[in-house]
Amino acid sequence: MTELNVIDLKASVQGTEILKGVNLTVKSGEIHALMGPNGAGKSTLGYVLIGHPDYKVTSGRIILDGKDITGAAPEERARLGLFLAFQNPVSIPGVKISTFLRTAYNQMHPDEKLSLKDFFNLVKSNMESVGLNESFISRSVNDGFSGGERKRFEILQMLVLRPKIVILDEIDSGLDIDALKQVSSHIQREYNEGIGFIIITHYQRILKDIRPEFVHVLMNGRIVMNGDKNLSDKIETEGYDWLKEVA
Repeated sequence: MTELNVIDLKASVQGTEILKGVNLTVKSGEIHALMGPNGAGKSTLGYVLIGHPDYKVTSGRIILDGKDITGAAPEERARLGLFLAFQNPVSIPGVKISTFLRTAYNQMHPDEKLSLKDFFNLVKSNMESVGLNESFISRSVNDGFSGGERKRFEILQMLVLRPKIVILDEIDSGLDIDALKQVSSHIQREYNEGIGFIIITHYQRILKDIRPEFVHVLMNGRIVMNGDKNLSDKIETEGYDWLKEVA
């Protein structure tokens, strides 16, 4: 069983402290919803966990399967099974999706020797399932993609690369109702396969089709409340003002 432990994590961006002591444990086959108002530090936590160089850990630890990865490079974290689906995926002109996915797959699964044909069949079958036309495989990463297509490509990466712990940063933004249901079904499928999830979101929208076992509210750089689906339901109806007293 994979286990991610975040221990009293503090982090800053350009000298400003954003995370002020976050504690969180996520295991295989668990869905955690991380909620909170704008500016609470939710996306920052995702970037810090994946090792984005602009986000500096000032104290605390990140442990994955007993290994301290607090200072590890992003590619090492990915090899160990961490994956972040970005809120605003960037385009990489000149880098084809086929090359990008093949390189990432070989890095994450060096002991699996898929032929080129088998790999492309794997990619194409998953492209169809996320609603991306097969022609996308020869396009540059996110270059000219709509917002919804970028989010679909993030899910495609998750399906192809098979990480152990997935962080989804507002994966529901930019998706219409049908696309959201499709994405939710893939999350549920991977959850059933034992992948652990951290779903970062402002709202209940993504949680209508996915029932998290754990809900955490992040405010002012700290998790101020933990609960279950009932907590997210209350936030949906009452907002975050009632939590300001404990933040």
